[in-house]
Amino acid sequence: MKTETARRLRDLPRSSFATTVAKIAELVEAGDDVVNLCQGNPDLPTPAHIVDALRHEVLDPATHRYPAFSGMLELKVAVAEWYAAHHQVQLEPESEVAILFGAKAGLVEISQCFLDPGDVCLMPDPAFPDYWAGVVLAGARMLPLPLLRENGFLPDYDALDPAVGRAAKLMFLNYPNNPTSVTAPPEFYERTVDFAAAHDVIVASDFAYGGLSLGGTPPVSFLQAKGAKDVGVEFISLSKMFNMAGWRIGAVVGHRDVIGAINLIQEHYFVSLPSFIQKAAVTALTGPQDCVRELSSTYGRRRDGFVAGLSDAGWHLDVPQSIFAWLPVPDGESSVDFADALLQKAKVAVAPGRWFGEHGEGYVRVSLLAPEERLREAVRRLTAFHPGRRGRLTQAAHTTLVPAPGAGTTDA
Repeated sequence: MKTETARRLRDLPRSSFATTVAKIAELVEAGDDVVNLCQGNPDLPTPAHIVDALRHEVLDPATHRYPAFSGMLELKVAVAEWYAAHHQVQLEPESEVAILFGAKAGLVEISQCFLDPGDVCLMPDPAFPDYWAGVVLAGARMLPLPLLRENGFLPDYDALDPAVGRAAKLMFLNYPNNPTSVTAPPEFYERTVDFAAAHDVIVASDFAYGGLSLGGTPPVSFLQAKGAKDVGVEFISLSKMFNMAGWRIGAVVGHRDVIGAINLIQEHYFVSLPSFIQKAAVTALTGPQDCVRELSSTYGRRRDGFVAGLSDAGWHLDVPQSIFAWLPVPDGESSVDFADALLQKAKVAVAPGRWFGEHGEGYVRVSLLAPEERLREAVRRLTAFHPGRRGRLTQAAHTTLVPAPGAGTTDA
C-alpha cells in the first residue's frame, strides 16, 4: 500500500530539540551528569491552590461532559479581567477572547486561518520555530524581520522593502522575546500599529512570557498601544506564569474577526479543553497572584547568579529580561558546533541560535529553568570549557527566511 504523505506534511520542519533530547538521554544512560539548559520546560510545580481547584472540579460530574465548543464564558471573563488588572486593556469576553489548547496551537492556527498558498508572512528572525509550522501548512511564504543587536533586537520597519510590507498579510511578534530575552517599549508597539494599519497586516503578538517580570516592572502588552485591537491579536499562556505547562491552556485576545476565525478552526481541531482544566485556570487567573511574583523573583535570582558568574569569567552578554539568556559564542565558531561540543565535552545542553533562524547564528540560547545550584554548575563547566573574553556586561536596549537546518516545532 502506498502511504506517501501530503506535501504540507513533508514540508514541515523537523525538531532539532527532539534530537538533542535523545542525545542527552544517551549521555545520562551512560552515567554522565548533564545540565540540561536546552528547553523551556518549567522545573517547578504548579501552585498548590490551582492543583486543589482541579481536584475539586474533576469530582464534579458536570465537568465530565463535553464543554462548550468555543470555551467556557467563565474563563473568557477571567482572561478579560486579567488583562484589565495587569495591562489596563478592556476586552469583550464573548467576542474578543478565544480559549486555546495551549498558546502554541493558536500560533499555528492563525496562519491557516488567514494565509492562502503563496501569501506572505513577516517572520522575526530569530524566532520561536513553532511559528513556521502554521505558515508551511498554509502553503504561504515567510519573509524576514531581522532582529539585530544594534536595533535592540526589535524589527526596523523603516529598513523593510516597501514592496514586502505591501505584500504581507500576517506578521508575528514576540516580546518578552524567545530567544533573545529582550522586552519591547510602548513606542515600538505604537510604531507597529501604524505599520500594520498602513499595510493592512494582521499582527500576531506572542505574549507567552508576559506574566513574568524579572525586573519588577511588568512587560508591556501589544494591546496597550492605541488601536492595537484594530490590527491584531495577542496570545497568552498559563504555562510559564503559573507553571502549568503540562495543562496545555492559553488564550488569544483582540480583533474580533480574528478571534472568530480561530474559534471556527478550533471547532474542528480541538473542540474544547476539559471543563475541569478551564475551571482551574479561572482560579489561576483570578486567585492570589503571590505565586507569580514569587516565581518572577526566583527566576530573577537565577538570572542574576548566572549572569554574574559568566561576567566574572569574562563573558559578554546582555542581561536577560525573561527566562532565557542569549549568549554570544566565541568568535569564529558556529552556534551548532559550539553547542554540540559543549554537550559532548562539558555535558551542558544549550540551544544553538541557528535553530531559531539565520540571524540567530553567533549565539546560543540558555534556559534559566533549572535550580540555582545547577546553573552555578553550568557556569563552572562553561567557563572551564571556554574561558571567555573580558568584556562589558550590557543591559539590553529594551528590556526570504529559511528555517534552520533540522530546526522545527517544539515547546522549548
